[in-house]
Amino acid sequence: MTRIARHNGTLMIGNSQGFVPISASGVQASTTAELLSLAARDELPNPKEATATPVSPNDLTLQSPFDEYGKLWGIGLNYKDHAADLNEQHPDEPASFMKPRTTAVGPDGPIRLPPSEITDRVTAEAELGVVIGRTGKDLDQDEVTDAIAGYVPIIDMTAEDILEKNPRFLTRSKSFDSFLVFGPWITTLDSISNEQDITVQTTVNGTERASNQINQMMMPPKELVQFHSEVMTLQPGDVISTGTPGAHPIESGDTVTANIQQLGSVTTPVVGSSR
Repeated sequence: MTRIARHNGTLMIGNSQGFVPISASGVQASTTAELLSLAARDELPNPKEATATPVSPNDLTLQSPFDEYGKLWGIGLNYKDHAADLNEQHPDEPASFMKPRTTAVGPDGPIRLPPSEITDRVTAEAELGVVIGRTGKDLDQDEVTDAIAGYVPIIDMTAEDILEKNPRFLTRSKSFDSFLVFGPWITTLDSISNEQDITVQTTVNGTERASNQINQMMMPPKELVQFHSEVMTLQPGDVISTGTPGAHPIESGDTVTANIQQLGSVTTPVVGSSR
């Protein structure tokens, strides 16, 4: 298992036992994108062979693993059960949209709710994010795995009342600052077994609010990568957030967690508007 993380601006690699600075691994890399490229080529060093002693993630202040974000894609209604819950027919092709980089925050968030006069119903959604590690366009089925650096836990947010006014307001409902939480690490593909059985779980205040497995997706992660490579060139640092098994309303004072089997979890608080 290999994970990519950042602590106080320092790039780290590690596993379930702990993390070491990338500088202690013998690899010259100064950006997350460079590490993602190594991961896609299966050339990341073994953390166990580093010259530094691993530090437990509990003793580190882990930030978003990205020092710079690429394109941020979201996918709607990708779980059949979620579409049914919303009385929606799941689409035959990915219901994809893009989010601005200003939505992205790290593990500690916080998720900051907009003023109530703008929206008074925000929902949180656990999702599995696919992280691109190699530039590619029009990828065929055999090339997709080589383009992926790993997976990352994500919490996505939606201003549901804005979206309900008109489906064309989707981008606005998804684009408020802090509406996309990343972290605390990226897990490389070689660390993952039985991918189709991975469970994605939305938890609010310690209570499970939605849960499902990747095998219930309309279009699984690698197919999403292939599909979107036909739309635009994919580059290291791009992320496709693959949809949620279900959303739940959140309020100031709540704590939201995305639990992703084999990948770990990201937890962050919810706070009110600063305006």
